[in-house]
Formats: sequence, C-alpha cells, structure tokens
Amino acid sequence: MDGNMELTGGDGAGAEAAIEATGLTVAPSEMPGLVRIVSRHLPADEVAVRRALCELRRRGWATRIEEAAREAGRLWITSADARAAAASLDDPEPAEDALLAAADRVVLERFHAAGTSAEAVLEALTAELADSGRQLRPEALGELALLVARAQGLDPDTADRLRVRAVRTEERRRREVNEAARLARERRREEVRRLRDWERGLVEIDDLPRLLDCSPKEAQRWVSAGLVPVARRIASGRGGKGERRQFDPEVVASLRPDVLHWRNADRDAGLGSARGPERRGDDGRGGRSAAVPAQPAAHGGRAMNAAVARVAALDRYAGHFTTARALERRIILVTGPTNSGKSHTALDRLAKAESGLALAPLRLLAHEFREALAERGVAASLTTGEERIPAPGSRHLAATVEMCPLHEPVDVAIVDEAQMLHDPDRGAAWTAAIMGAPAREVFVLGSPEAAPMVRRIASLCGDTLEEVSLQRKSPLVAARHPVELGELGAGDALVAFSRRDVLQLREELMRRGRRVAVVYGALSPEVRLAEAARFRRGEAEVLVATDAIGMGLNLPIRRVVFSSLRKFDGQQSRDLLPQEVKQIGGRAGRFGKHEEGVVAVLAGAGDPAFVRRLLNAPPAPPEETRPQVQPDADIIAAVAGEIGSDSLFGVLARIKRAVLRKDDPNYRLADMTQALAVAAAVDGVPGLSLLERWTYAMCPINERDSGVARLTRWAVDHGAGRPVSPPMAGHLPNPQRAGGAVLETAEKVYKRLVAWRWLAMRFPGAYQETEAAEQETDRLDAWIEEVLRHQRRGKSVLAA
Repeated sequence: MDGNMELTGGDGAGAEAAIEATGLTVAPSEMPGLVRIVSRHLPADEVAVRRALCELRRRGWATRIEEAAREAGRLWITSADARAAAASLDDPEPAEDALLAAADRVVLERFHAAGTSAEAVLEALTAELADSGRQLRPEALGELALLVARAQGLDPDTADRLRVRAVRTEERRRREVNEAARLARERRREEVRRLRDWERGLVEIDDLPRLLDCSPKEAQRWVSAGLVPVARRIASGRGGKGERRQFDPEVVASLRPDVLHWRNADRDAGLGSARGPERRGDDGRGGRSAAVPAQPAAHGGRAMNAAVARVAALDRYAGHFTTARALERRIILVTGPTNSGKSHTALDRLAKAESGLALAPLRLLAHEFREALAERGVAASLTTGEERIPAPGSRHLAATVEMCPLHEPVDVAIVDEAQMLHDPDRGAAWTAAIMGAPAREVFVLGSPEAAPMVRRIASLCGDTLEEVSLQRKSPLVAARHPVELGELGAGDALVAFSRRDVLQLREELMRRGRRVAVVYGALSPEVRLAEAARFRRGEAEVLVATDAIGMGLNLPIRRVVFSSLRKFDGQQSRDLLPQEVKQIGGRAGRFGKHEEGVVAVLAGAGDPAFVRRLLNAPPAPPEETRPQVQPDADIIAAVAGEIGSDSLFGVLARIKRAVLRKDDPNYRLADMTQALAVAAAVDGVPGLSLLERWTYAMCPINERDSGVARLTRWAVDHGAGRPVSPPMAGHLPNPQRAGGAVLETAEKVYKRLVAWRWLAMRFPGAYQETEAAEQETDRLDAWIEEVLRHQRRGKSVLAA
C-alpha cells in the first residue's frame, strides 16, 4: 500500500491493535504516523511495531545526538554521523548515553576508513574543524586523538603519546595564532594613529611658496607638472567636483635643492624668469610642458627616491608598464555577441605570429586556448595561478589574465572577455593586462559593452586603436511562450542563479526521467569539462547550469531556458541586465550544430516579453568608464619605503586614503576590502616579510568559508618555518550514497586546495606537498563527477 494513500478503517484499527499489544509508550502526536507505517506491514508483530517506531523517531534521535555532541564538545560528530547513528539503533527508547555510543561507533568506522596513518587522519580532522570555524578545547582534542588511535588500531601507550603530542601541538599553534592576532591589532592601531598624525600634518598648496621659497604661480605649475607630489586629494566644492590638494611638508622641504633646476628648465622653455611674469605651458592648460622634466633630478633624499615615483604612478598608471610603453602598440578591439567568432579570428592571427600570449579569464579557458593553438600547429606553454606547463622552445603562452607577463616583448597578445573590466573583484587585472601586455598587436575581445572603457585605456596608453565588430554566425530568437519543465529535452540548457537551485532542478528533471549534466561555479574546471562532455556526447540530455556557462564552454545548446529572470548579485536581488541575457542566452544555437538559437523562460518564472526586450536592447552606455587599478608588489614596497612602515595594513590604508582620489578623471581604485582584511590578520605573523604578507593578501580565498582565518594559520606555520600541509577531504562515501552536505564539503575542500596550490607556486619551501595536493585534487574531481553523474532516482544530493 502507498503510504500516502488514505487508510481504510480496517487497516487503521488493525495497526492500532498491533501497537497496543506491544505495550510500548507512544505519544499521542506520534500515533498517526506510527499507524500509517505499521499499516504497510500488516499483520505486524512486536518486532515490526518496534521497527516502525524506530523509523518514526530516527529524525528526532539524530537531532538529539547532534545537540548532545555539541554540549559534550564532540564537534567532530557531523549531521551525517548523527543520521547514520540514529539509523543503527533498534531500541525505540534508547538512553542518552546509547545515542552518543552509537555516534562513536559511526565515527570510528569513518576514522578507520579515512586513512592509514593516525597522525594524518587527526591532522585532517582538526584542519577540517578549524576550516569550518570550530575549535576544540584541549580535552576534547585529546578525546578525538584517542578515538582516532582506537580506529587505527593503536595500542594504549601509542594512543596516549598521540594524544599528548596532538594537544601540545594545538596549544602551541593557538598561542602563536593568538600572539599574531595581538601583534596585528597593535600594529593596526599604531598605523591608524600614524595615518591620522600624518593627515593632520599635511599642508595646503598655499603653504608651498613658503616651503619652497617660490612664487604661488611657480608652485601651481610645478604641482601640475607632477614635480611636487600630492600627498592627499580631497573632493570639495558643490557635488564634490572640486579638489583640495594637500602635501607632506617633509617631502616638500626635501625638494628645495631642485628648485633652481626647475627654474632654469622653465626659463629655457620660455616660461619666464624665476620671479617674472607667469604664462601657461605649451599645452594651454597649465599642464606639463615638454621642456619640463617628468621627474626632478635625483638627490638621494627620502622624498624623491624610486618609491615616490612608483607611488605617484597610480594616477598615471599606464606609465607603470615600461615595456609596453616602449613598444609601438596597436590595439585591435574585436567586439560582438556570443558565437560571433571573436576568439577564432584572434587565434588565427596569434598562430601565425612568431611569439605571443593568449590571456583567458579562467584556467579552463587558458587550457582551451592552449589546445586551440596546438590544433593550429603551435605549441604553447601554460601558466595559471595554480600550475605551469612548459613547452620547451615555444615562444607562445596561454595564461590566465592575472598571470600576464609584462617584461618580454612578443608579436601578438589576446586579452579575452574584456567586459570583465567592469567586474568589481577582478576588473583591475584586465586593466593591467590590456595596458601592460608587451605586444605590438593586442587583440582585445569582448562584448560591445566593453568598447567605451577599452577606448579610454587606448587613449591613456597612447596606443592606436582599430575596432572590428562581428555579428552572430547563427540567429538568436526569443521564444514567444514559456517552457514547461516537462518540455525540456535534448540540447536544452536550464539556467539558475544558485548552486542549490541548480541541484534542485537537476533532481526534479531526474525524477521525470531526464539524463542531466550540471555546471556551476563551485565545481572545478575539470568537473565542469567532464559534465560539458557528457552533454556534448548526448549522455546527458539536459544541462542545468548557473551563469557560469556564459563564459567559455562551447556547447551544442539548442535552447537556453531561464528558470528565473532575477538574480542576487552579492548585494541585492535584481532583474537580469540586457548584457547578462545576451551573454548567457547567446550560448544557444552553436554555429554548425543548430540553425538558430532560442532563448526562453521557464513557465511561472517570468514573462517571455521581458526576455525578448532585453535580448534586442542596444548596448547600454556603462555607468563608469574609468578603468580600475590596484597596487602591485613594487608599489607596495615603494609606499612602505616612503612612509617608513613595514605594516602591510598601514601601506594599504595609506594607498586607499591618499594615493588616488575617488574622483580621479582617469582611474579608480579597485576594491581592496579583502586584501585589507587579510593584511590586518597576517600583519602580526613573525617571520614573514612585507611582500610575503602581500602575497598572502592576493591569494584567492572564500571569506565565507573562513578563508582569512585559514590563511592566517597557514601563514603562522610558514613564518615559524614549519611546512604547511594541504587541506584534505578525508573519507568520501560511495558517490551513490553521497548527501548534499558531503558534496558541498568536497567542493569547499577543492577550493581550499586551489588556494594552497596557488601559494605553493609562490612559496615552494613552505608548501612542499604538491604531489599530495594534486592527488587530492584529482580524487575530489573524480568523486564529485561520480556524484553528479549518478542518475539513480529518488536519491537527492540535496538530502540533509
């Protein structure tokens, strides 16, 4: 009988009689559910009734186990452990100690399967607890060590030594982390005080004549020429359109030996005598005259050393890339919608060049560039944040945008997905790549919305610009009617905007008999490629994906169907933008596979007219056309030398506060919130230099996954001269039985390994176990792909 069917009077009475015959205590609230379960197994004896009552109570037992584990400090008992322990009980009225005993049996099995070394298992468990923000008390850590030792079959003496060693190691680590945090707080307070004292000591432009013994007009001209560095710019006037410039009096005073040189240069340029009549420079705007040197003669003082020159370069950022500026560059801006052949055009030109770069937004796409060059008969090396694959003798390189080399000239460079210039997190990397790519021809590829900012960059660099506009190779149309979920079939891609929604839609489609592949941002590039290959080969009929498919992954999609026309952008829930609909919807109708692409909306998710309107909307003018910039290691070192501080937090705070004003006409400072958070955490770590701490601040982390705390622990070990072990996922269950929590944890561990491997590329002496990290990465990739490939109905990866 179906448990959801209404019971007949006879069934209900028989079940109630069977329950009463056992003499078991059943709460009134439990009786309806118990009657329903027992009725499925009539006639039912006492064993069947007891089994049914256990089934009914297991969810509550799991909750009680979790609560008891938390109260006892046994933080290693997971929700999955609690459910497994509850499922193992056959006494419908277990005592509290029986619940925890059942949980201990489950974790012993898990610890036994987690590895062959008790030390490695214990290290992985404590790291996982710390990564999830849970810290064990010393006595609880000792208890965990004994459990691991028992699971691994150690004798009592060896187990006790493991316990003592683990507790001592953890206590030492906590002392070091706490001490680093204390020192970081002290340094932060000191840097804030220094910054405020410095700001209070700044002077106005009216004070320069007194400090330099010059006329007001001379002071104005030398400031405009960049000879007198501006320490701080403050927006002023109506609407903040004006500007107050303030100056460091010590820096200004140190420039007095250069005043005579500047006056002689002025006189040679016909700008009047030292105290004579003033007139404007050759540019008619009071700007730098060609005869006025770009920098004063070096005099060895603190003010005008290389540090100050580098600091001043943030508001003249293009000049920072000396190799690129020494070349006569031509930028070819190739714009067009998705599926218009932008990459194909540029790769053909790159393959014919003797040397070149192909810069991609993702590691996966850098690999695709490398493969595309190989198909054209050109071997290329690969460089990403996590890996390097050399091609001996090759003069071509495929890389991620952040890894753009800046000092070796090449013939051709490609910078893909130029619309990422507007991205708040990574836009500064595109600015640096487009401005700094040391190539005579720079192909910049992107959507039409990228054009205004690329034009601005070309102007700032003084490069010639050629624009090429491409059209789609196959038409893209908006569906007139919404699509029912049951109508999705072969070649369809269903788009959602969260991992949870993707997995829920996957499960619903699987229940309807569809074979499904999934792609979302938390998956590794390797798993995304494997899922895409399943869809491409027809092993999966439907692809369910986030907007991650909007960038790269050339797929034979017939129709893109939006499951929602709104998304959460990190700050608010909002309607999709025209560019988002075009970028994602444009994946439909791959040239050579489908005659046209169709863009639709799922029934109940919105109006097809909305999709049609956004799909046909002209490119919207961007709200901001100033490219984002951020400091690099040279600038960090320069500012530190200039302000006389070894505090990374202090250096970043000074840059944020003083180097580039918010209304600078050419550039805007990239968001440095995460870098400041990491700097504030690692500033007190002994044994790390300023630039080593800056490297940690640049590491790709997820702050919502305790990323800053994890980096700090790694940095403490690094600074103390201890090797930093890679994060491990421990025992992974059979993919067919994997629940959503285990899958999410595996995805998080993969991301942590990305950060670890990124640091290993930069600190190989501290991050030594690269082979183990790569093996764990491969293991997670294979396991996650198996979980996603598994098509058994009724088993949801979202199950709690």
